[in-house]
Amino acid sequence: MAAPLSVEVEFGGGAELLFDGVKKHQVTLPGQEEPWDIRSLLVWIKKNLLKERPELFIQGDSVSCHSHPATHHRLSHRRPGILVLVNDADWELLGELDYQLQDQDSVLFISTLHGG
Repeated sequence: MAAPLSVEVEFGGGAELLFDGVKKHQVTLPGQEEPWDIRSLLVWIKKNLLKERPELFIQGDSVSCHSHPATHHRLSHRRPGILVLVNDADWELLGELDYQLQDQDSVLFISTLHGG
């Protein structure tokens, strides 16, 4: 069984508006059968932190994500919208949804869409 993890979750670029305007959240993810990955973190965020308009943050089993054009063939369910950084590194370099979270990781979601 995976032990509980302490993770900092941060939202920026306007994404924090979907979370009552709160940018930083220090969360403890409970122990569970499988290791925590970004995919399971997104489910937890939707259930525990997201306050409004989930379609602006979650799309299918992922975020409404900014992704490099070369990856669109395997990530066609996504549209541009949110950049994800894990410990200041682009999640595309870390395995995206399959990245296994570590205790004290920092996950930052930055909206790349701006109104005008």
